[in-house]
Amino acid sequence: MTTVVLDASVIVKWILGDRADESHSLQALQILQFIKASRIAVLQPPHWLAEAAAVIVRLDQGRARQAVSLLHALELPVAEEADVYHKACELAATLKQHLFDTLYHAVALSKPGATLVTADEQYYRKAHHAGRIIRLRDYSQSIA
Repeated sequence: MTTVVLDASVIVKWILGDRADESHSLQALQILQFIKASRIAVLQPPHWLAEAAAVIVRLDQGRARQAVSLLHALELPVAEEADVYHKACELAATLKQHLFDTLYHAVALSKPGATLVTADEQYYRKAHHAGRIIRLRDYSQSIA
């Protein structure tokens, strides 16, 4: 089974996909449906919910409380082993990116067969050479 790691840029689209500035929301919702149907597995870094909540409250504070409850109820599995943090630190230093961004990628790189799915074009441009990362816009059902 395919395993995906979803950064906050993808998860936020589950909640705010109706906003005009949220492109590729259908792909994000497709991933959510695959997760719910057990067609793909998901593994997240420990801070995923806090980061998604921070973005949601900044963009639409009226939806934040319910969004946090819904996301929390998903009970997505989390990877918090020391080697994930070590890899994230290495990526942060090499890519000159925030550790919170590289933690998602580190989870994907630490789990055999996992892939980070991101809608963060800036991070993708800097990190794609490290492997195991795909843009949300390039995500397709054939991956699942």
